[in-house]
Amino acid sequence: LAVISGEPVVATRKALEALGGISHFVKKGQRVVLKPNMSFSRTPEFATTTHPLVVATVAQVCIEAGAQQVLVLDHTLHRAELCLERAGIREACKNIPNVHVLALQERKFFREIKIPQGKVLERVEVMKEILGNPVFINIPVAKSHSATGVSLGMKGLMGMIWDRESFHSQYNINQAIADLGTVIKPHLTILDATRALVSGGPGGPGEVKKPNLIIAGIDPVAVDSYGVSIVPWYGQNFKGRQVEHLLAAHQKGLGKIDIDQLRIFKEKV
Repeated sequence: LAVISGEPVVATRKALEALGGISHFVKKGQRVVLKPNMSFSRTPEFATTTHPLVVATVAQVCIEAGAQQVLVLDHTLHRAELCLERAGIREACKNIPNVHVLALQERKFFREIKIPQGKVLERVEVMKEILGNPVFINIPVAKSHSATGVSLGMKGLMGMIWDRESFHSQYNINQAIADLGTVIKPHLTILDATRALVSGGPGGPGEVKKPNLIIAGIDPVAVDSYGVSIVPWYGQNFKGRQVEHLLAAHQKGLGKIDIDQLRIFKEKV
């Protein structure tokens, strides 16, 4: 993992550099999908959505690496236009060539796939743009969640599916998130912990702390597990193993959960 302390732009660039540079992930002519959290129609200081400068920085370096197109996508919970406007991500990316920020709200943009390793989920409708092997970079924000304790990278993948409500009403949500992680696998996860919504999540308002961190890595469970450790949630400290969906993902072999077993590069910029 790369754990970088600093302002959003320089910390994001440094985190990517520490992992070998964006060209390690993005090659000339490739299509890239970025998945920030844009689900709520709130401005960045509420910490319910990914910091616009983190997303714009990742988009910019992808274009610099020769990406043919960068799509910034989410299936928002609040009204799409309000989310795109208030989260500030569309505005932050508007002057970067070949970058398109979209909230996909219609079923025609999704396609059903099977989940061979699913325990509770056998099939799920996912964004078509994620199929066909684009470079997929998950850029979640660090926040609390009423149903899952925290919402970081693994939980954020629910923004790539059509029927988000079913995870809450039809399935054990924690196992469903782990099942989803067997078919939607980011090449890279960049956790925006510049701010952390430590209570009142996922929609806020709640208490916002400012760890000023960017946590990046190729192991989605490890990134999230480290993210759990950086702040107290609801006034208490937790470890990754205490988060049910992360433990389920770890048990499925999707990544490492014990942060003392990880190689971590730390720097302040």
